[in-house]
Amino acid sequence: MPPLDLATLESALSWARQGHDVWLCTVLATFGSSPRPPGALLAATRDGEHAGSLSGGCVEDDFLTRLASGEFDAAPRLVRYGDNGEQGPQLPCGGVLEVLVERFPAGEASTTLLAAMRDILRGAPPRLREVALDSGATRLLDDDGLGPRVERTHDHVRLRLAPTHRLIIAGISPVTRFCAEFARALDFEVIVCDPREEACRTFDIEGVQVVPRLPSSLIPEASHDGTAVVALTHDPRIDDLAMIEAVRTPAFYIGVMGSHRTSEARAERLRRSGGLDEAQIDRLHMPIGLDIGSKTPAEIALAVMADILRVQRGRQP
Repeated sequence: MPPLDLATLESALSWARQGHDVWLCTVLATFGSSPRPPGALLAATRDGEHAGSLSGGCVEDDFLTRLASGEFDAAPRLVRYGDNGEQGPQLPCGGVLEVLVERFPAGEASTTLLAAMRDILRGAPPRLREVALDSGATRLLDDDGLGPRVERTHDHVRLRLAPTHRLIIAGISPVTRFCAEFARALDFEVIVCDPREEACRTFDIEGVQVVPRLPSSLIPEASHDGTAVVALTHDPRIDDLAMIEAVRTPAFYIGVMGSHRTSEARAERLRRSGGLDEAQIDRLHMPIGLDIGSKTPAEIALAVMADILRVQRGRQP
């Protein structure tokens, strides 16, 4: 199962190809507590089919009712929920959402644009989608994928599109299961890779892809700017090869499990046998994870995912 925003665009594209008008809602800003961040998507058709989420339920029902009544036929439109700015429900969490509503009329132009947006989340180069608030005209601009997901001017909205965050876990271990579960809850696409077919057969978590291959053979073809690669086996034959390949990709996070002593020995092996230079060694998070005194597999996985989020959001340790 792909992460929510990618699944939303997949559904929107499918409806457009079937000849439906599609309405796409994007969270532009949140104030106070809110269930979904800026950039989150909801797609819908006139007859009530919908995919994605803006608030976890309370906003969606109101939007679909108003959509069916024709209120959003003249989209684009800015809608505000949560502070009586619109005649709609208040958010139970007490937060405020500002949402951009766009209409994608049935036709080739809409299908082409939705396909391009979908492909970016699948791993194509990042782009910046600029939407004119007066006309709804949209264009895709070159972008490096960095910066806030939403930018505003008085007459335009710029929405940053980048590949869906992906976690590649090299090797199956007790930590792997918890790490995969935490990552799925955080809306990562998760790929678990291990050459042991028996271990792969018995590893079953909903929404997690399991690939019976040596991780080093998969990492080069499956990594993009939004990818984190972690090795969790304590087996140098799996972990070291995974690190050697991962540092040659644009992955934003690369980490391997082990103590400080083990990590020092691994760094020396990677220099001597793997041919890695100091810049490549410096890209590796080892020991992996935030230092929270982790002992159990669940605690180690929690530390790993917390560190990935820290790097993803540009925070210092």
